[in-house]
Amino acid sequence: MWWIWLIAAVLLGVVEMLTVDLIFLMLAGGAAAGAVVALTGAPIWVQALVAGLVALLLLAVVRPWAKTLLLRSTPDTPMNVRGLVGQIAITLVEVTDRSGLVKLAGEEWSARTAPGVMPRPVGEDVRVVEITGAHAIVAPLDAPTAGFGTAPQPTWSANSPATGPGFSNQQNQGYGHGGPYHPGGAPQFRG
Repeated sequence: MWWIWLIAAVLLGVVEMLTVDLIFLMLAGGAAAGAVVALTGAPIWVQALVAGLVALLLLAVVRPWAKTLLLRSTPDTPMNVRGLVGQIAITLVEVTDRSGLVKLAGEEWSARTAPGVMPRPVGEDVRVVEITGAHAIVAPLDAPTAGFGTAPQPTWSANSPATGPGFSNQQNQGYGHGGPYHPGGAPQFRG
């Protein structure tokens, strides 16, 4: 029976490598403890109890410390939509304060100009000053970026029955989705 616990520990370790959140690593530690207890010939309920208690102990004590250590040693690199703020995009259609389209990081994004910025013509390089929902808010390259907001931290919705995992149905909420450039739903971001 010890080999089942060992396989579980290895599988949980593989999942941890994909998530890097230290939760599955702690569960793998519990499974490894279950394997050690199984080697002593203890009954399955004792193995499961030890595995569960060790996993809970690791989650409650070791994970917070290890996560703090990991975050302290990792540089604060903007990722996801936060990493797009400050990037240069090119306008694909005229961008106004109501609508537009830009090519940003190899993808087409709905876009609007920042407040007080004149419409930007097709083919102009612009700077992304904010990401609001699924819209890139842009300004000319020479415009100061101070005073503009920063990108919200994305939080993906759970499985929405209307649009599937990670999406929300915002088509009828005035966010500019649907039509020739953005069929279907769009990622939901909350600041």
